[in-house]
Amino acid sequence: MSAMLKTLGVSAAGFVAGAGLIGGGALVLGSHHSVTASPTYRKVATHTTPTLPIGPDTMSNVVKRVSPAIVKIVATHKNGQVDIGTGFFLTSSGDLVTNDHVIYGANNIKVQVPGYSKPFTATVVGTDYISDVAALKISAPKPMPTLPLGSSSGTPVGAWAIAIGNPYNLNHTVTVGVISAKGRPLTIGQRQYPDLLQTSAAINPGNSGGPLLNLKGQVIGINTAVSTQGQGIGFAIPSSTVKKLWPQLLKYGHARMPWLGVAVLTDTAGLAQHYQLPAKQGVAISYIIPHSAAQKAGLKAGEVITRINNHSVTSATGLERAIDQERVGQKITITVQTHHGSVSKSVTLGEAPNGPISVPHSLF
Repeated sequence: MSAMLKTLGVSAAGFVAGAGLIGGGALVLGSHHSVTASPTYRKVATHTTPTLPIGPDTMSNVVKRVSPAIVKIVATHKNGQVDIGTGFFLTSSGDLVTNDHVIYGANNIKVQVPGYSKPFTATVVGTDYISDVAALKISAPKPMPTLPLGSSSGTPVGAWAIAIGNPYNLNHTVTVGVISAKGRPLTIGQRQYPDLLQTSAAINPGNSGGPLLNLKGQVIGINTAVSTQGQGIGFAIPSSTVKKLWPQLLKYGHARMPWLGVAVLTDTAGLAQHYQLPAKQGVAISYIIPHSAAQKAGLKAGEVITRINNHSVTSATGLERAIDQERVGQKITITVQTHHGSVSKSVTLGEAPNGPISVPHSLF
């Protein structure tokens, strides 16, 4: 989960999360049944050696192997709103992962599993709002096929990527592209994605929660968002984030992540003169969340964070990563530049809240 709540300067305009938004009152034909909707938003059972080097059947072989573990999710709200998304099994006992925004606020969640004529009712095992990851569970009548998590950190830019999901309610659609970039920060509403994979594989509403795979059939990301201002610009939560959050979701029902509780500015140098900041380098605090670790430690808006313990802080992403390396309840030393000079403050990190938090748009 994000150590911060908002990073000003990272625009969310032009991006949408990829849960299916079904048009008002339309009759949507699913794979096995129809849905009335309102507006909104195995380890593979039998592994075969992937065909390498790339041949004409490589992609189709991967898709054939992994498809049984990929499911369609239909999340219904009390007001009749229906969200369509995708998920995939991580355990043979029926635990599956998807995006939190696919099921957020829903009171009924159905999961359509390949090979079964009727959907299963899913229960929510755990969610992490800001990181946008959720764990669901179905009562599986027999062991479910699963997908293995691969290494997103070991996946190079330019590597092939396969996205599978249910865009616009078109079941099990396969698109192919490459990893276009790594470490992309993005903020959509109050959800923060500090380290996304960017892919040219087409991702559309309904793909959310589905796997982004390498040619070994390993999941390297969870398809999450797409740019509405261009083509071939999709984003996925890296598998490294899933590996970190998954055990906590199963154990606690949420992610226990360290939290500072500040909103920050990314363009400290550009804003320093205009707002008379005390430093041109570092990360400027624009807002302190009430009752947060930052407030308890006496941090104030307008101060500029320059160091965490003995490490320099030069960007919002760097600050976030530094906090994420610590533990809930851990004491850290934060050095800030004030108008009276450099000051070091001891901060006991709190636990990140699991839900939206309002942050004022005004600076200082």
